[in-house]
Amino acid sequence: MANTKSAKKFIIKSKKNRNRNLSNRSMLKTFIKKVNIAINKRNISEALFAFKNMQKCIDRQSIKGLIHKNKAARCKSKIFRRISLLIN
Repeated sequence: MANTKSAKKFIIKSKKNRNRNLSNRSMLKTFIKKVNIAINKRNISEALFAFKNMQKCIDRQSIKGLIHKNKAARCKSKIFRRISLLIN
């Protein structure tokens, strides 16, 4: 357990940040799953709509530092490649 007052405050702060990060990461995974489900159903319009929402979420989380910007770009590219194969 922490000894100083500032260390105790830091523990509280880190717990709050951890919970927020877990929530945001879960939300990100949910958006990705929605796109993948739409792709598997071969529903192009639903996949594009879900991709647009997922893209916003990924960009927001990469700006906040939850995921690295290169991982965000890689994830968007990977999923859009699957959508473009579905279109063609």
